[in-house]
Amino acid sequence: MLRLLRLVGPFNELERDLVDEWAELRLQLTVEEESHAERAAALLAPANPGRHGRIISFAVDRRGPGIAPEALRRLLKRLDDEGIEGTLDLRSVQKAAPEELRRKDTLRAQWERRLTEVPTDWSDIYAEVRLASTDYLERGALLLAPVNPARFGGAAALRFRSAHHFGYGVSPEMAARCFARCDEEGISGVVEILYVLSDTHPVATQGPVWLLGGRAV
Repeated sequence: MLRLLRLVGPFNELERDLVDEWAELRLQLTVEEESHAERAAALLAPANPGRHGRIISFAVDRRGPGIAPEALRRLLKRLDDEGIEGTLDLRSVQKAAPEELRRKDTLRAQWERRLTEVPTDWSDIYAEVRLASTDYLERGALLLAPVNPARFGGAAALRFRSAHHFGYGVSPEMAARCFARCDEEGISGVVEILYVLSDTHPVATQGPVWLLGGRAV
């Protein structure tokens, strides 16, 4: 049972006490003052909570489509800012499916495995690394500087391009070395290839351009 006031630290402790394999947490907030319950539920609205009197129930989903841990921390901070107090209980833990346990792999191992899953004639890749914590973001971006990472997507997500033989993007070998540097410092996360093109032949250009959310990448 955790005090809600200044909850981010205790919530982090709760996460650290859990096994890495969790996928979803079911939480229950009991607001001390019933007059504050409606406001607390409103502030937690993005988590799609259910309310019964002073009790507010909601879930944290690590892999989607529910609210992620970082987003929940921001919501709890809003309650803290308004002086809403209560207790937070962990009701249940859902473990991740076996295929999701790959997150335990090193970043380099994930990258090299992802490359084996794309066509052998791939020419251009748009990839993402989702760091396990925003605490890793600054140092991770520095270690990954040769891949020219860009903030795009989640709070701790970095995206980059890779080129197999020529064109715009880091070589897959250089990306592997950069990930290895992160591994050496204990930086963890999930690496995924978002888009892949095969056998492209740019003419007087540095390669293809993806347009995502109105932004060229």
